[in-house]
Amino acid sequence: MSNTLGNILRLTTFGESHGPAIGGVLDGCPPGIRIEEKSIQHELGRRSPGNQFFSSSRKEPDKVEFLSGLLKGCSTGAPIAFIVRNKNAKPTEYDHLKDLYRPSHADFSWEQKFGVRDASGGGRSSARVLLPCVVGGAIANGILKKFHCSVLAWVSAIGPYSHEVRGKVSQYAIESSPVRCPDDMTTQKILSWLKETHARGDTAGGIITCRISGCPAGLGEPVFHKLQAALAHAMMNINSVKGFEYGSGFSASRMKGSEHNDVFTMKGGQIRTLTNHDGGIQGGISNGEDIIFRVGFKPVPSIGMMQETVNSKRKKTNMRVSGRHDVCVVPRAVPIIEAMARLIIADHFLMQKTRSM
Repeated sequence: MSNTLGNILRLTTFGESHGPAIGGVLDGCPPGIRIEEKSIQHELGRRSPGNQFFSSSRKEPDKVEFLSGLLKGCSTGAPIAFIVRNKNAKPTEYDHLKDLYRPSHADFSWEQKFGVRDASGGGRSSARVLLPCVVGGAIANGILKKFHCSVLAWVSAIGPYSHEVRGKVSQYAIESSPVRCPDDMTTQKILSWLKETHARGDTAGGIITCRISGCPAGLGEPVFHKLQAALAHAMMNINSVKGFEYGSGFSASRMKGSEHNDVFTMKGGQIRTLTNHDGGIQGGISNGEDIIFRVGFKPVPSIGMMQETVNSKRKKTNMRVSGRHDVCVVPRAVPIIEAMARLIIADHFLMQKTRSM
């Protein structure tokens, strides 16, 4: 199994959804990076279900415990090891699913790969195992701050309702929305639609947009480690993600070259572009503009409606998924998107620093 992300800044994760604990080891972090446990706990809190009707009812304190790599609140250059103990795990709730293959889950494919599977919340295939990425991303943010680089993500669509941000968007506007959409009218439409969806025992998907600001020109590793490829790789490893596009994305296929080309100009003594259809990356390398990408999530596959399936004895049967599940995971995925982006960009900063030595 591939459990490590990154080249120089490498995060290795471990643990299962309903095991004793989950955690990670972040290697390659430079010494002297301020590690603020309060800010890390804040990010973990953003990932938690909260009290929204569309989120899982599983409540976990998600208190991070650091085991190595820190001294007086700063990184030492040694591997940073940490764990988060599962306090509200209920593996027996999934006993009735041990012989069933839930539609659109990893049950069947993982069993074919490994010969065994953990039916307790999906085990290693659960979205909860991405929690260490949030911790790693919060640490990586300390590296990005040294380069005046920031990452901000928000919900731009859930179900049939969407809102494209024109211009700047504030963290306050995003976090003020229960669904992390910075537009009030769209938020209300989404909430109403999610209530109807929840009442039917169904679930919803959506889209998250992410903007990386302050990234200098020159980050990226051609030919087969382009910056957009690294970002896509990280995002496509997030549970339920089905699509990734950056810049104008698929809409570029409907444009002419004269419409899509980002014309270079001079702004404040710097080479910039008049437009940003390329999303801040050209030839696989950052060009100094904001890096903008979107990530598409499928609906949560654990629905409360009766479905047909097959069991481990190869017999057809019916089932209804019970337990603690999200109606829509997209709002909770915003800090995960940000964390993954921070890990990738910080890794590329460190690769560029190594190249210049």
